[in-house]
Amino acid sequence: MKIATTFSTNGDTVTATSEAIAALKQKLGADPDLLLAYYSDPYDSAELTKILQSETPEQCQIHGGTSCLGSMSDSGFHSKDGVGLALWGVVDPKGSYGTGSAIIGDSPEDAAANALEQALDKSGRIGEVPALVWINGAPGREEALIAGIESILGPDVPIAGGSTGDNTVTGNWKQIANGEVWNDAVVISVLFPSTKISYAFHSGYDPTKITGVITKCEGRTLLEIDGRPAAEVYNKWTEGAITEMLPDGGNVLALTSLYPLGRIVGEVGGVPYYKLSHPDGVLENGGMTLFSDVAEGEEITLMHGTIESLVQRAGRVTTAAVEQGNFQSEELAGGLAIYCAGCMLTVQPKMDEVASYVSAALNDTPFIGDFTFGEQGCFVGHENTHGNLMISIVAFSHIPTD
Repeated sequence: MKIATTFSTNGDTVTATSEAIAALKQKLGADPDLLLAYYSDPYDSAELTKILQSETPEQCQIHGGTSCLGSMSDSGFHSKDGVGLALWGVVDPKGSYGTGSAIIGDSPEDAAANALEQALDKSGRIGEVPALVWINGAPGREEALIAGIESILGPDVPIAGGSTGDNTVTGNWKQIANGEVWNDAVVISVLFPSTKISYAFHSGYDPTKITGVITKCEGRTLLEIDGRPAAEVYNKWTEGAITEMLPDGGNVLALTSLYPLGRIVGEVGGVPYYKLSHPDGVLENGGMTLFSDVAEGEEITLMHGTIESLVQRAGRVTTAAVEQGNFQSEELAGGLAIYCAGCMLTVQPKMDEVASYVSAALNDTPFIGDFTFGEQGCFVGHENTHGNLMISIVAFSHIPTD
């Protein structure tokens, strides 16, 4: 197995893509078996995917989508005035890879199942269980997409990836797969690498002692906590973080990024781990909109992060992924990183530092990082989950699977 990455911040789609794919093939010394592309939305997705397809053979599986403001890799943070792209390729003659896609529409579970079956067919490994399912979909129905994958494979295959983002949170996100482009699709790749992989899913936040119970909600709208308007309760918990938005409502994305709401997923050694929900809007009725589904009766905990914790935690989650696989540093081949766009925007001036921590934890092997509007990953207790403000890492090794 050989992994390589390249990047460009050239504002011209043709120049950036052509240079990046040429450099990638040169680094790999061959055409990739799987090619991942993450790029900011000012690039022309149709032109980009056309070039990638024309420069690779038919058997190369192409998977990607837009990433908020750019991307990152072992070479750093790639964003120049909101423009940047990165490519990740793997050459693995003894492995198998397949990519499928489907429009989500009104049936997200069916779409995910359809895309997964296409991916398995392309991999040539129908009836076998992949080591990993890698996913990028349009934001909004992530829990159902996970359910659709698990309806085919069951709950024991790790799922990781993220929801495609854009620069302005205005729906300019795109998904690409094998020459096609959408804005409301799910793209799924199945990975049967010839070497062992490991993974980790975590956040850069710590729980506070402040908790409450969801007493009224509708999907991703949190209406009441402990029988009181959710925005009012949240504002009290955060000592006035959203006071200015209480009278008329409005977008609170930037105001809440250091104070998400957490729900316990499981425990390790008596220490709970959490999936997070990021409040993005206050409604005139006192409710709050979130980027993930919630249910009545669930206990929520106010979480807290700092700039420094968000900068350092990506490296720590990467270290956890490496340790989960019991990999020595010299055994590492590369990695994949999903880093929440909300976290990235919060620590943007320090993103080169974030990339360096991930790179160091992977022993400076090639990795690509995608800035997403929702993160999917597999916790240490093997729960495939969608969350917000999360970090999802996959580490690849040189250790044969046999």
